Amino acid sequence: MCGIVGYIGFNQASDFLLDGMAKLEYRGYDSAGIAVIGPENVIKIQKKVGRLANLEAIVKADPNEGTVGIGHTRWATHGRPSDMNAHPHVSEDGKFAVVHNGIIENYMPLKEELIEKGYHFKSETDTEVVAHLLEDMYDGDFVSTVRRMLDRVDGAYALEIICADEPDKIICTKKENPLVIGLGKGENFVASDIPAIINYTRDTYILNDGELAIVTRDNVSVFDRAGHAIDKEVFHVSWNAEAAEKGGYEHFMLKEIHDQPKAVRDTFGTHISEDGKTVIFDELNWTADDVAAFNKILIVACGTAYHAGLVTKQYIENLARIPVNVEIASEYRYSNPLTDDKTLCIVISQSGETSDTLAALKEAKRH
Repeated sequence: MCGIVGYIGFNQASDFLLDGMAKLEYRGYDSAGIAVIGPENVIKIQKKVGRLANLEAIVKADPNEGTVGIGHTRWATHGRPSDMNAHPHVSEDGKFAVVHNGIIENYMPLKEELIEKGYHFKSETDTEVVAHLLEDMYDGDFVSTVRRMLDRVDGAYALEIICADEPDKIICTKKENPLVIGLGKGENFVASDIPAIINYTRDTYILNDGELAIVTRDNVSVFDRAGHAIDKEVFHVSWNAEAAEKGGYEHFMLKEIHDQPKAVRDTFGTHISEDGKTVIFDELNWTADDVAAFNKILIVACGTAYHAGLVTKQYIENLARIPVNVEIASEYRYSNPLTDDKTLCIVISQSGETSDTLAALKEAKRH
């Protein structure tokens, strides 16, 4: 899951952003980036694929100075891991920068609409439509523009947005993705999870779905989507830093068990239409006929990924009524497998680079 951080105060924003993202590394990520409002209210973006250390080296060599900023660690959904696909994303005029955790389900029609208007997209992500949509809808009022933008987007999201024209605030909002605001003195913090802020403050606002927060150096105002003020109750974090990473659960395994429904929803949501009637294979370009051509399914994996395959076999056979074989990847290529061009081969890997699993993939392609 992606990680989100934000800072507004009297210290250098980049220091907190990098530290906060480091506290969220346990969530997994493939790239990282920050956006800081600097001198003359210019938003400076720095982002890099790979480990957070890669971004830290860039910031060290070219300091990103300013006291208002947002940051993001990305786990790719739309678009491969790359410098260009990393967040934050910025509008064409440079006025808006956005970080986003979640999925904008209607990003493709929005993207096509914006391209027709002359906007140029630099990434393959769904998030970039938010930045361009903000520019396209901008009426000179940051808050008003964000509210109207939210009426156009469908999906699940946690969003942090900064605007060069109003550098004294961060606007954030959420729907079905976590977002917490840390309350400081002369400074405030935003994050997708408590570990990012626990070393800076224990007093927080936990945002609910549909709430929109305007975060300034000295104040946090929370509203509903219609603009009505909400009197938020302060949640005081009593956990230590280690417990915070576990989301309050006693063990990481318990947290991961409770995370599973959301993980499944997020994964499936990318490929299911809003009405739930159509499966979308936007990268594979499969049709119903392509799927119907498979007469069996092969799953190859190692270790715990193999056990995930055994669970998957039960679901597919019960729901799709297609025979499924699950093979240990290290044994598959020595088994003279019954794999042909009507076999759908699904490869599962925890790390993405298990050598036996990659070898099994090559063997399946050979057949």
